[in-house]
Amino acid sequence: MTVQTSRSTNSTSPSGAARVAVIGAGPGGLSVAMLLAGAGLDVTIFESQSVIGGRTRRLETGGFSFDCGPTFFMMPYVLEEIFASVGMRISDFVEMKRLDPMYRLLIGSQTGGAPTQLDATGDLQRMAAQLSRVHPNDGPAFLRFIADNRRKLALMEPILRSPIRSLFDLVNIDALKAAPVIRPWESLYTHLSSYFKSEQARLSLSFQSKYLGMSPFECPSLFSILPFIEYEYGVWHPIGGCNALTSAMAEACTRLGVQIATASPVQRILFEGQRAVGVVVQNESERFDHVVVNADATWALKNLVPEHLRRSADSDRAIDARRYSCSTFMLYLGLDGAVDLPHHTIYTSTRYRENLSDIGAGRMSEDASFYVCNPSRTDPTLAPKGDSAMYVLLPTANTRATNGASPIDWTREGPKLRAETLARMTSVMGVPDVERRIRAEIMITPDDWRAQNINHGATFNLAHNITQMLHWRPQHKMQNFENLWTVGGGTHPGSGLPVIFLASEITSRLLCAECGVRSPIDAPRAGEVARQSTVEAGRAAALVGS
Repeated sequence: MTVQTSRSTNSTSPSGAARVAVIGAGPGGLSVAMLLAGAGLDVTIFESQSVIGGRTRRLETGGFSFDCGPTFFMMPYVLEEIFASVGMRISDFVEMKRLDPMYRLLIGSQTGGAPTQLDATGDLQRMAAQLSRVHPNDGPAFLRFIADNRRKLALMEPILRSPIRSLFDLVNIDALKAAPVIRPWESLYTHLSSYFKSEQARLSLSFQSKYLGMSPFECPSLFSILPFIEYEYGVWHPIGGCNALTSAMAEACTRLGVQIATASPVQRILFEGQRAVGVVVQNESERFDHVVVNADATWALKNLVPEHLRRSADSDRAIDARRYSCSTFMLYLGLDGAVDLPHHTIYTSTRYRENLSDIGAGRMSEDASFYVCNPSRTDPTLAPKGDSAMYVLLPTANTRATNGASPIDWTREGPKLRAETLARMTSVMGVPDVERRIRAEIMITPDDWRAQNINHGATFNLAHNITQMLHWRPQHKMQNFENLWTVGGGTHPGSGLPVIFLASEITSRLLCAECGVRSPIDAPRAGEVARQSTVEAGRAAALVGS
């Protein structure tokens, strides 16, 4: 979706409302713009690309359409409550379907046999039965895991919805209640080992750490809430793809009076002392009362904020010394004919630990884990009739040099990995004649992500290790500055669409408070109604096998 609206260059809003510039029309920028405009502020979004969506934009080629980035949509009630807070319903813009199975897992055998297949389902008893067939103790353990994490998420959600600016923000009743379930010293894999006997069960409930670009052997155990969220609230597909959500938010923004300027990259943020006072776009300065950064957080600090204004902890050198997520190698394939795969299929390597170690060490892997999305099975809008729009993702090293070694040369390795991946779509997932059937194709490597202003090509932002979470991530109000804000996966709570929307709620609350107005998200709890209706609709869909 391309949006271009005329915009005022005046330094003050005709209505007298505070003027806010939002840098980036990704999910975080669009959702925070909805909330700020719903509070009566004068909002302009500047998007560097010619289309909205950021990493959640639509790619098109040869009559096929693809999600660029996220393909899993979870916790839809969070986005529903944002729409409800400004008097709209997401269902008026986008049709969503709950998937069952949510995805197929193919867990590579370390002994050379066929992969273990698990079709993940929101029917908990049916899922427990599948795991019991792998190991008799693991089905009952799964039901116990779900019950424990239901309580864990309830304890964690107040923290996920609150600004965490220092340790003092963690010394409150909600945080103290959650403390016993956080267990920061324990990895996700270690935590799961206390429940499950089989490696297959552990991997089936830990691969979700890749949503954060992390290894389950390093990912903090608090992220056991990720698989729970899938089983509790479902995995959903918006018709048209996850990019349909950003198009819906852009339409909602326009109705609320937000001005959206595409093909308008912000070159730098203007400051008077430590106060953000505007932006420079296409060599023209425009003044604003507040600036919200939805660009990649560490890239934005390095490129939009002068280094001499930043804290020493945010110098270029300090920023690049932080830990970053992995990157991804992507193939978007328009295939002739239908493909007999579920909507989502995840293959985990027979050498899973070595594969993760290779990614961390900046090496290529044999038998790498990979993921295939086959949305045409659910959604006929993405490909010509009878054909398939396929999305293929391999987690890879990011572009930062590791231990003195040079980064991977993707001009050489990209074509080789493409050929290997097409062959493995046949040998591992059973899709016949893939290369012969290709009618349209786009390939994206980590170098391409880096060229799109993603620091080190790390598609999932800063790593989510315990010292880069909470107040150790870039904060919603940028430290050492006035009127400069962040939103998106680079800030608390972290990466992934649902928590990006939670970050938007937090940023809107803080910014609105400084402007002396109330964020609409704090209006009478329309969001609770939205949450309940979404959950009930999902459970009803699961019962009828949608």
